[in-house]
Amino acid sequence: MGSILGFAAGTARADITIERTTSVDGVGAMAFANMSGSSKTSISGDKSRTDSDMKMQSKIIGFLARNALGPSAEIVLLDQDKIYHLNMNKKEYTETTFEQLREQMQKMSDQMNSSEDKKQPSAVDQSKCVWLPAKVDVTKSGEKAQFAGYDAQRVTVTATQPCQDKETGAICEVALVLDQWTSADFAESSEARKFYTAYASKMGLDISNSQDVSEKAKALFSQYKGVWTEVAAKMQSVKGYPVKSSFTLGLGGPQCKDSNSQQTQTSQTDNSSPSPGGIAGAVAGKLGGLFQKKKDTADAPAAPSAPAVAPVAMPPGDVALMTVSSQVVSVSTNDVSADAFTVPAGFKKKETKTQ
Repeated sequence: MGSILGFAAGTARADITIERTTSVDGVGAMAFANMSGSSKTSISGDKSRTDSDMKMQSKIIGFLARNALGPSAEIVLLDQDKIYHLNMNKKEYTETTFEQLREQMQKMSDQMNSSEDKKQPSAVDQSKCVWLPAKVDVTKSGEKAQFAGYDAQRVTVTATQPCQDKETGAICEVALVLDQWTSADFAESSEARKFYTAYASKMGLDISNSQDVSEKAKALFSQYKGVWTEVAAKMQSVKGYPVKSSFTLGLGGPQCKDSNSQQTQTSQTDNSSPSPGGIAGAVAGKLGGLFQKKKDTADAPAAPSAPAVAPVAMPPGDVALMTVSSQVVSVSTNDVSADAFTVPAGFKKKETKTQ
Protein backbone atom coordinates (compact mmCIF):
# COMPACT_ATOMS: atom_id res chain seq x y z
CA MET A 1 0.00 0.00 0.00
CA GLY A 2 2.80 2.41 0.87
CA SER A 3 4.47 1.88 -2.49
CA ILE A 4 1.18 2.49 -4.31
CA LEU A 5 0.58 5.73 -2.44
CA GLY A 6 4.14 6.79 -3.10
CA PHE A 7 3.71 6.11 -6.81
CA ALA A 8 0.45 8.06 -6.90
CA ALA A 9 2.06 11.01 -5.15
CA GLY A 10 4.95 10.93 -7.58
CA THR A 11 2.71 10.94 -10.65
CA ALA A 12 0.39 13.67 -9.32
CA ARG A 13 3.01 16.30 -9.96
CA ALA A 14 4.84 16.88 -13.23
CA ASP A 15 7.79 19.22 -13.56
CA ILE A 16 7.72 21.76 -16.34
CA THR A 17 10.34 24.07 -17.83
CA ILE A 18 9.33 26.94 -20.13
CA GLU A 19 11.82 29.00 -22.11
CA ARG A 20 10.73 32.34 -23.58
CA THR A 21 12.05 35.53 -25.08
CA THR A 22 11.05 38.89 -23.62
CA SER A 23 11.51 42.42 -24.88
CA VAL A 24 10.59 45.99 -24.01
CA ASP A 25 10.56 48.32 -27.03
CA GLY A 26 9.72 52.01 -26.71
CA VAL A 27 10.31 55.08 -28.86
CA GLY A 28 11.44 58.59 -28.01
CA ALA A 29 11.37 59.37 -24.30
CA MET A 30 9.74 55.99 -23.66
CA ALA A 31 12.88 54.19 -24.88
CA PHE A 32 14.40 54.51 -21.40
CA ALA A 33 13.35 50.93 -20.58
CA ASN A 34 14.24 49.22 -23.86
CA MET A 35 15.65 45.77 -23.22
CA SER A 36 15.62 42.26 -24.60
CA GLY A 37 16.66 38.81 -23.50
CA SER A 38 15.53 35.32 -22.63
CA SER A 39 14.36 33.45 -19.56
CA LYS A 40 13.88 29.87 -18.44
CA THR A 41 11.32 29.05 -15.75
CA SER A 42 11.25 25.64 -14.07
CA ILE A 43 8.30 24.66 -11.86
CA SER A 44 8.26 21.65 -9.56
CA GLY A 45 5.30 21.48 -7.21
CA ASP A 46 5.48 24.49 -4.88
CA LYS A 47 8.91 25.60 -6.11
CA SER A 48 10.05 27.59 -9.12
CA ARG A 49 13.26 28.95 -10.53
CA THR A 50 13.57 31.55 -13.27
CA ASP A 51 16.93 32.19 -14.92
CA SER A 52 17.06 35.29 -17.09
CA ASP A 53 19.57 37.37 -19.01
CA MET A 54 18.18 40.78 -19.92
CA LYS A 55 20.25 43.42 -21.72
CA MET A 56 19.49 47.13 -21.94
CA GLN A 57 19.62 48.54 -25.47
CA SER A 58 20.80 51.91 -24.20
CA LYS A 59 24.51 51.67 -23.36
CA ILE A 60 24.24 54.50 -20.84
CA ILE A 61 21.24 53.05 -19.02
CA GLY A 62 22.77 49.61 -19.27
CA PHE A 63 25.92 50.90 -17.57
CA LEU A 64 23.92 52.52 -14.76
CA ALA A 65 21.85 49.36 -14.28
CA ARG A 66 24.69 46.91 -14.70
CA ASN A 67 24.18 45.43 -11.25
CA ALA A 68 20.45 44.99 -11.75
CA LEU A 69 20.59 43.30 -15.16
CA GLY A 70 22.59 40.52 -16.77
CA PRO A 71 22.45 36.86 -15.73
CA SER A 72 20.21 36.47 -12.71
CA ALA A 73 17.93 33.92 -11.10
CA GLU A 74 14.90 33.98 -8.86
CA ILE A 75 13.99 31.01 -6.67
CA VAL A 76 10.49 30.94 -5.20
CA LEU A 77 9.77 28.52 -2.34
CA LEU A 78 6.06 28.76 -1.56
CA ASP A 79 6.24 26.21 1.25
CA GLN A 80 8.98 28.20 3.01
CA ASP A 81 7.48 31.62 2.22
CA LYS A 82 10.80 32.76 0.74
CA ILE A 83 12.14 34.24 -2.48
CA TYR A 84 15.82 34.27 -3.37
CA HIS A 85 17.29 36.67 -5.95
CA LEU A 86 20.65 35.55 -7.32
CA ASN A 87 23.19 37.82 -9.02
CA MET A 88 25.13 35.27 -11.06
CA ASN A 89 28.02 37.59 -11.98
CA LYS A 90 28.70 38.80 -8.44
CA LYS A 91 27.78 35.47 -6.80
CA GLU A 92 25.51 37.24 -4.33
CA TYR A 93 21.94 36.62 -3.27
CA THR A 94 19.18 38.28 -1.28
CA GLU A 95 16.46 36.58 0.73
CA THR A 96 12.96 38.06 0.88
CA THR A 97 9.76 36.86 2.54
CA PHE A 98 6.39 37.30 0.87
CA GLU A 99 5.39 39.74 3.61
CA GLN A 100 8.43 41.90 2.86
CA LEU A 101 7.72 41.71 -0.88
CA ARG A 102 4.11 42.79 -0.38
CA GLU A 103 5.31 45.77 1.65
CA GLN A 104 7.84 46.70 -1.05
CA MET A 105 5.22 46.50 -3.78
CA GLN A 106 2.81 48.66 -1.78
CA LYS A 107 5.54 51.23 -1.21
CA MET A 108 6.36 51.30 -4.93
CA SER A 109 2.67 51.68 -5.77
CA ASP A 110 2.32 54.58 -3.34
CA GLN A 111 5.37 56.28 -4.86
CA MET A 112 4.06 55.87 -8.40
CA ASN A 113 0.69 57.34 -7.40
CA SER A 114 2.29 60.27 -5.57
CA SER A 115 2.10 63.55 -7.45
CA GLU A 116 5.56 64.37 -6.15
CA ASP A 117 7.19 61.34 -7.76
CA LYS A 118 8.06 62.21 -11.37
CA LYS A 119 11.04 59.94 -11.83
CA GLN A 120 9.35 57.47 -14.18
CA PRO A 121 8.73 58.89 -17.67
CA SER A 122 5.05 58.97 -18.56
CA ALA A 123 3.23 59.32 -21.85
CA VAL A 124 0.80 61.73 -20.19
CA ASP A 125 1.18 64.46 -17.59
CA GLN A 126 -1.61 63.06 -15.46
CA SER A 127 -1.69 66.10 -13.17
CA LYS A 128 -3.30 68.01 -16.05
CA CYS A 129 -5.80 65.25 -16.90
CA VAL A 130 -9.51 64.97 -16.35
CA TRP A 131 -9.98 61.28 -17.06
CA LEU A 132 -13.13 60.44 -19.02
CA PRO A 133 -14.74 56.94 -18.88
CA ALA A 134 -12.62 54.08 -20.21
CA LYS A 135 -13.82 51.66 -22.90
CA VAL A 136 -12.71 48.10 -23.60
CA ASP A 137 -13.16 45.77 -26.56
CA VAL A 138 -12.29 42.08 -27.04
CA THR A 139 -11.62 40.83 -30.58
CA LYS A 140 -11.22 37.23 -31.71
CA SER A 141 -9.92 37.55 -35.25
CA GLY A 142 -9.92 33.84 -36.04
CA GLU A 143 -6.22 34.02 -36.98
CA LYS A 144 -4.19 30.91 -36.25
CA ALA A 145 -0.45 30.30 -35.90
CA GLN A 146 1.94 27.87 -34.23
CA PHE A 147 4.48 28.76 -31.54
CA ALA A 148 6.93 26.25 -30.02
CA GLY A 149 4.88 23.47 -31.59
CA TYR A 150 1.56 24.60 -30.11
CA ASP A 151 -1.43 25.68 -32.20
CA ALA A 152 -2.71 29.04 -31.07
CA GLN A 153 -5.47 31.54 -31.85
CA ARG A 154 -5.34 35.30 -31.57
CA VAL A 155 -7.28 37.33 -29.00
CA THR A 156 -6.90 41.11 -28.71
CA VAL A 157 -8.08 43.24 -25.79
CA THR A 158 -8.11 47.00 -26.47
CA ALA A 159 -8.82 49.54 -23.72
CA THR A 160 -8.92 53.28 -24.31
CA GLN A 161 -9.45 56.24 -21.96
CA PRO A 162 -9.57 59.92 -23.00
CA CYS A 163 -7.57 62.48 -21.04
CA GLN A 164 -8.94 66.02 -21.23
CA ASP A 165 -6.55 68.89 -20.53
CA LYS A 166 -7.85 70.89 -17.54
CA GLU A 167 -6.64 74.16 -19.04
CA THR A 168 -7.24 73.92 -22.80
CA GLY A 169 -9.97 71.28 -23.01
CA ALA A 170 -7.89 69.37 -25.58
CA ILE A 171 -8.38 65.62 -25.55
CA CYS A 172 -5.94 62.76 -26.15
CA GLU A 173 -6.72 59.15 -25.41
CA VAL A 174 -4.43 56.61 -23.78
CA ALA A 175 -4.72 53.12 -25.24
CA LEU A 176 -3.48 49.79 -23.91
CA VAL A 177 -3.65 46.81 -26.25
CA LEU A 178 -3.14 43.24 -25.05
CA ASP A 179 -2.43 40.96 -28.00
CA GLN A 180 -2.36 37.26 -27.10
CA TRP A 181 -1.95 34.03 -28.99
CA THR A 182 -3.47 31.38 -26.74
CA SER A 183 -3.22 27.61 -27.04
CA ALA A 184 -5.87 25.18 -25.82
CA ASP A 185 -3.41 22.31 -26.44
CA PHE A 186 -0.98 23.46 -23.78
CA ALA A 187 -1.71 20.60 -21.37
CA GLU A 188 1.29 21.49 -19.20
CA SER A 189 -0.40 24.79 -18.29
CA SER A 190 -2.23 23.09 -15.41
CA GLU A 191 1.02 22.78 -13.46
CA ALA A 192 2.01 26.37 -14.24
CA ARG A 193 -1.49 27.63 -13.40
CA LYS A 194 -1.52 25.72 -10.10
CA PHE A 195 1.79 27.24 -9.06
CA TYR A 196 0.96 30.80 -10.12
CA THR A 197 -2.46 30.59 -8.45
CA ALA A 198 -0.73 29.78 -5.15
CA TYR A 199 1.90 32.45 -5.84
CA ALA A 200 -0.77 35.06 -6.57
CA SER A 201 -2.65 34.11 -3.42
CA LYS A 202 0.42 34.80 -1.30
CA MET A 203 0.96 38.12 -3.04
CA GLY A 204 -2.69 39.16 -3.02
CA LEU A 205 -2.63 39.45 -6.82
CA ASP A 206 -4.70 38.18 -9.72
CA ILE A 207 -3.47 35.00 -11.39
CA SER A 208 -1.27 35.48 -14.46
CA ASN A 209 -0.46 32.69 -16.90
CA SER A 210 2.38 34.69 -18.38
CA GLN A 211 3.95 36.09 -15.26
CA ASP A 212 7.15 37.29 -16.89
CA VAL A 213 5.57 39.68 -19.38
CA SER A 214 2.64 40.63 -17.13
CA GLU A 215 4.90 41.74 -14.29
CA LYS A 216 6.94 43.96 -16.61
CA ALA A 217 3.78 45.35 -18.18
CA LYS A 218 2.26 46.08 -14.79
CA ALA A 219 5.41 47.86 -13.62
CA LEU A 220 5.34 50.11 -16.70
CA PHE A 221 1.64 50.59 -17.39
CA SER A 222 -0.34 50.20 -14.14
CA GLN A 223 0.02 53.95 -13.54
CA TYR A 224 -2.69 54.32 -16.21
CA LYS A 225 -5.30 52.81 -13.91
CA GLY A 226 -8.30 53.12 -16.20
CA VAL A 227 -6.98 51.14 -19.15
CA TRP A 228 -4.85 48.77 -17.04
CA THR A 229 -7.83 47.79 -14.86
CA GLU A 230 -9.99 47.08 -17.90
CA VAL A 231 -7.33 44.97 -19.63
CA ALA A 232 -6.43 43.07 -16.44
CA ALA A 233 -10.10 42.22 -15.88
CA LYS A 234 -10.54 40.88 -19.42
CA MET A 235 -7.34 38.83 -19.15
CA GLN A 236 -9.11 36.58 -16.67
CA SER A 237 -11.73 35.55 -19.23
CA VAL A 238 -9.29 34.68 -22.02
CA LYS A 239 -9.16 30.90 -22.45
CA GLY A 240 -5.99 28.91 -23.11
CA TYR A 241 -2.32 29.43 -22.32
CA PRO A 242 -0.66 32.55 -23.85
CA VAL A 243 2.26 31.24 -25.91
CA LYS A 244 2.83 34.75 -27.31
CA SER A 245 1.77 37.99 -25.61
CA SER A 246 2.31 41.70 -25.99
CA PHE A 247 1.13 44.81 -24.19
CA THR A 248 1.28 48.01 -26.25
CA LEU A 249 0.78 51.50 -24.82
CA GLY A 250 -0.43 54.12 -27.27
CA LEU A 251 -1.41 57.79 -27.29
CA GLY A 252 -3.48 59.87 -29.69
CA GLY A 253 -6.99 59.47 -31.00
CA PRO A 254 -8.99 61.45 -33.57
CA GLN A 255 -9.60 64.29 -31.08
CA CYS A 256 -5.94 64.63 -30.05
CA LYS A 257 -5.68 68.29 -31.06
CA ASP A 258 -6.79 71.76 -30.05
CA SER A 259 -7.19 75.16 -31.73
CA ASN A 260 -3.53 76.08 -31.19
CA SER A 261 -2.37 72.80 -32.68
CA GLN A 262 -4.58 73.25 -35.76
CA GLN A 263 -3.01 76.66 -36.44
CA THR A 264 0.44 75.15 -36.01
CA GLN A 265 -0.32 72.22 -38.31
CA THR A 266 -1.59 74.46 -41.13
CA SER A 267 1.77 76.26 -41.15
CA GLN A 268 3.76 73.04 -41.36
CA THR A 269 5.07 71.67 -44.62
CA ASP A 270 3.41 68.65 -46.18
CA ASN A 271 6.38 66.37 -45.42
CA SER A 272 6.50 67.14 -41.69
CA SER A 273 6.14 64.38 -39.13
CA PRO A 274 2.62 63.69 -37.80
CA SER A 275 1.88 65.21 -34.42
CA PRO A 276 -0.94 64.92 -31.90
CA GLY A 277 -0.97 68.71 -31.71
CA GLY A 278 -0.60 71.20 -28.90
CA ILE A 279 -1.79 68.64 -26.38
CA ALA A 280 1.59 66.97 -26.85
CA GLY A 281 3.05 69.87 -24.92
CA ALA A 282 0.15 70.60 -22.59
CA VAL A 283 -0.85 67.05 -21.65
CA ALA A 284 1.60 64.57 -23.10
CA GLY A 285 4.62 66.39 -21.69
CA LYS A 286 8.04 66.22 -23.30
CA LEU A 287 7.53 63.35 -25.70
CA GLY A 288 10.93 63.95 -27.27
CA GLY A 289 10.31 62.73 -30.79
CA LEU A 290 7.78 60.03 -29.95
CA PHE A 291 5.93 60.78 -33.14
CA GLN A 292 8.97 60.81 -35.37
CA LYS A 293 10.11 57.84 -37.39
CA LYS A 294 11.14 54.96 -35.20
CA LYS A 295 14.82 54.10 -35.21
CA ASP A 296 16.09 51.12 -37.15
CA THR A 297 15.90 47.91 -35.14
CA ALA A 298 17.27 45.56 -37.78
CA ASP A 299 20.01 44.41 -35.43
CA ALA A 300 17.57 43.57 -32.62
CA PRO A 301 17.33 39.84 -31.82
CA ALA A 302 14.30 38.20 -33.36
CA ALA A 303 12.22 35.62 -31.54
CA PRO A 304 13.28 32.10 -32.60
CA SER A 305 10.94 30.37 -35.05
CA ALA A 306 8.52 33.29 -34.99
CA PRO A 307 5.83 32.84 -37.65
CA ALA A 308 4.87 35.81 -39.79
CA VAL A 309 1.82 37.41 -38.19
CA ALA A 310 0.10 40.74 -38.72
CA PRO A 311 1.29 43.51 -36.37
CA VAL A 312 -0.87 44.74 -33.51
CA ALA A 313 -3.54 47.16 -34.71
CA MET A 314 -3.79 50.34 -32.66
CA PRO A 315 -7.06 52.29 -32.36
CA PRO A 316 -7.55 54.94 -35.12
CA GLY A 317 -5.27 57.92 -34.64
CA ASP A 318 -3.20 56.30 -31.87
CA VAL A 319 0.58 55.98 -32.03
CA ALA A 320 2.33 53.05 -30.31
CA LEU A 321 4.80 54.32 -27.70
CA MET A 322 5.97 51.17 -25.93
CA THR A 323 5.47 47.42 -26.28
CA VAL A 324 6.29 44.67 -23.78
CA SER A 325 6.27 41.27 -25.44
CA SER A 326 7.00 37.64 -24.63
CA GLN A 327 7.00 34.41 -26.63
CA VAL A 328 7.35 30.79 -25.59
CA VAL A 329 10.32 29.20 -27.33
CA SER A 330 10.34 25.68 -25.87
CA VAL A 331 8.63 23.52 -23.26
CA SER A 332 10.04 20.52 -21.42
CA THR A 333 8.48 18.11 -18.93
CA ASN A 334 11.76 16.52 -17.84
CA ASP A 335 12.40 16.20 -14.11
CA VAL A 336 14.05 19.23 -12.53
CA SER A 337 16.87 18.59 -10.06
CA ALA A 338 16.17 19.61 -6.45
CA ASP A 339 19.53 21.44 -6.52
CA ALA A 340 18.00 23.99 -8.90
CA PHE A 341 15.90 25.34 -6.04
CA THR A 342 18.77 25.94 -3.64
CA VAL A 343 21.26 28.79 -3.48
CA PRO A 344 24.54 27.60 -5.05
CA ALA A 345 27.52 27.03 -2.78
CA GLY A 346 29.89 29.98 -2.63
CA PHE A 347 27.18 32.64 -3.04
CA LYS A 348 27.33 35.39 -0.41
CA LYS A 349 24.17 36.66 1.21
CA LYS A 350 23.55 40.37 0.75
CA GLU A 351 21.26 42.08 3.23
CA THR A 352 18.42 44.04 1.69
CA LYS A 353 18.05 47.68 2.66
CA THR A 354 14.76 48.74 4.22
CA GLN A 355 13.53 52.30 4.14
